[in-house]
Amino acid sequence: MENLFGDVFSQKANEYLSMAVDFIPKVVVAVIVFTIGLKIINKIVDLVKVGVNKTGISSELKPFINSTVAFSLKVLLFFVVAGIVGIETTKFIAVLSAAVFAIAMGLQGSLGHFAAGILILIFRPYKVGDVVEIQGQLGIVRDIQIINTNVELFDKKMAIIPNGSAISDIVTNHSFEGVVRVDTEISMPYEEDFPKVRKILEEVVKKTPGVLQDPKPFVGIKEFDSHSIRLSVWPYAKIEDYWDVLFAVNANLKKAMGENQIKVAYSEGVELGTIGL
Repeated sequence: MENLFGDVFSQKANEYLSMAVDFIPKVVVAVIVFTIGLKIINKIVDLVKVGVNKTGISSELKPFINSTVAFSLKVLLFFVVAGIVGIETTKFIAVLSAAVFAIAMGLQGSLGHFAAGILILIFRPYKVGDVVEIQGQLGIVRDIQIINTNVELFDKKMAIIPNGSAISDIVTNHSFEGVVRVDTEISMPYEEDFPKVRKILEEVVKKTPGVLQDPKPFVGIKEFDSHSIRLSVWPYAKIEDYWDVLFAVNANLKKAMGENQIKVAYSEGVELGTIGL
C-alpha cells in the first residue's frame, strides 16, 4: 500500500515537474516580451503625440487619438503574451468580438454621434468660440465633445446638440472669417432724405466702440412697406464684442436720429439685433 502511494506521488511529482519545466521558460519569455513591449508602446505613443501636435489637429481630439493608440497596442501586446504562455486566445477573441458587436448594436445611435464628433474635430466646420446656427439654434460654440456640441444661445441657455444631428443638416458659421456681422434695422419715414440719413447713420456706427472698420459698416434700404422705409444697418465686430456692439449701436442710432431731428417711423416686424445672415 505504501509502495503504491509512493508510486502515485512520484508519478504526479514528475508530471508537475515536467509541466513546470515546460511552463517556466514560457513565463520568463512572456515577462520579457511584456516588459520590452510596454517600453516600445510608450515610445510609439510619444512619437504619435509629437506627430499629432505637428498636424494641427483639434486639441479636443488629441487625447482621444493618443489614448486609442495606447489602448490598441496594449491589447495587441496582451494577446501576444497570452499566446506565448500558451493561453488559448481564439475563444477569448470570439467572446470579445461578440460582446463588442452587442454593445455596438445597443449603442448604434451614440456611435453615429461619436463618428460625427470625430469628423467635426478633424475637419473643423466650426470651433469653440464661433457663432453658429445648428438645427435652428443660434449661439456661440462653448464645447465640442465626442458625442455632443454645446452651444450657448443668446438668451444664456445652453443647447446640447448631438453631433450626428449637427452634420446631417446645414451648419451656418457666422464667424468663419473671425468676425461677426451685427445686424440691426431702423425705419425711416418716406419724407426723409435717404442719402442724408445714411451719412449720419454711417458716421455714428463707425464711431461706436468695438465696431470694426474692415469690413466697412454698411447702411442700405432693405425694403419699402406701407408706412416707412426699412433700413438695414450692418456693423462688424469681434465675436466677444457682439452684445456690447449691438446695444451701443442701437443706443447711438436712437441718439443720432433725435439730435438730427429725424423721425423714427413705426413698422411692424422690425427686429433689432440679429446675426447677419
